[in-house]
Amino acid sequence: MSETTETIFSKIIRREIPANIVYEDDLALAFTDVNPQAPVHILVIPKKPLAKLADAESQDHALLGHLLLTVKRVAEAAGLDNGYRVVINNGVDGGQTVYHLHLHILGGRQMAWPPG
Repeated sequence: MSETTETIFSKIIRREIPANIVYEDDLALAFTDVNPQAPVHILVIPKKPLAKLADAESQDHALLGHLLLTVKRVAEAAGLDNGYRVVINNGVDGGQTVYHLHLHILGGRQMAWPPG
């Protein structure tokens, strides 16, 4: 994936497509999922285009850590005090449908196991 690759998420970052943004900083953006799978379903994405987790390199370690800390911050702000699930789908078999790395925060109910 190059910086010119277009996804719905890159359009949200540029504000070409509206989204219910709940958090933003220089590296990440978080917004509610339009097709929620739980009472709380928020996506956290890096502003840097990275197609999937498998494409991350050692130079991305700070960004990946920042994304996880952003998940923590957003989950706290969403009131998910009883817990939540974080999901990263990677590739076709992992169920990834948008090829821009994103972390799902799922909460507001008891999560089942196994997940899928």
